[in-house]
Amino acid sequence: MKYRKIGTDPQHQREVSVLALGAMLFGTVVDEERSFAVLDRFVEAGGTFLDTANNYAFWVNGTQGGESEALLGRWRRSRGITDEVVIATKLGGRPKVPGRDFFNLEGLTPEAIRTSAARSRENLGVDRLDLLYAHTDDLTVPQEEIVRTFAELVANGEVAMLGASNHWSWRLERWRTLAAAANLPSYEVLQYHHTYLRARADIPGRRSKDGDQGLFSAELMTYLRDRPDLTLVAYTPLLSGAYVRKDRPLGELHDHAGTKARLAALNEVVRETGATANQVVLSWMIGGDLPVIPLIGASSTAQLNESLEAVDLTLTEDQRTHLDSAH
Repeated sequence: MKYRKIGTDPQHQREVSVLALGAMLFGTVVDEERSFAVLDRFVEAGGTFLDTANNYAFWVNGTQGGESEALLGRWRRSRGITDEVVIATKLGGRPKVPGRDFFNLEGLTPEAIRTSAARSRENLGVDRLDLLYAHTDDLTVPQEEIVRTFAELVANGEVAMLGASNHWSWRLERWRTLAAAANLPSYEVLQYHHTYLRARADIPGRRSKDGDQGLFSAELMTYLRDRPDLTLVAYTPLLSGAYVRKDRPLGELHDHAGTKARLAALNEVVRETGATANQVVLSWMIGGDLPVIPLIGASSTAQLNESLEAVDLTLTEDQRTHLDSAH
């Protein structure tokens, strides 16, 4: 395993594995026995970075979520896991009532932030959350209130590091500006969808007709280049199997005119390396010039092992240039 540091505050900065393991479906679609086996294998291989959210996975059984956090809590206790594993969670996207409604969510009111952070600590069985993200933005709440409430959790010792996910870049900068003006801690990790294939920016998102604020866009790429102390955690880097499974076609987000050249370049590097397309994509992300940690999913140890092998795959400079220049 390889590692990189996340966090800008030396007091809370952590070294984590260059792969993060997502636990979104653990405790629902992936049963406890298989979830524990995947988690055990990840740690055995040197993995130290896990990701969940307080709303995972409410849409499976029509709950309010929390199944994933609760499973991770049981796994931690059964294995005696303490500070050697960093667990990130998120709040803001939990439905207010049980069901499958993606729109009637808790949001980022001060009360919701405090209540959900406390619930996550209880579910995970920890006194302090290692990394807490604002899972989505809430334009109905004054942003200064959001910034101050998250900072309050850090000041109280309830959270070590803050993160932001699925925010427009101008909202990220406003958060940063408000925090700096008040001498408060700001986000240190970003979480967005990012992969080798480029996504269309003109398709309306779930919550905005203007597009999907969860995409790691060209604008956000420049944002990260300008702020090298920040780290990107990239979710759905393998497009839910679409790179390698014929029964998982690309959706309209990635199936466009520019995709053909990127896939051709990817397939050429796959032939040269003898690796799988998934492994080449992960290696490309891990070894790039931006601080990116792919967030992988796995419902079996076999799937996990394929991703773990990508850590030791080093692309040549020519291969990387070929991948980067395809458009």
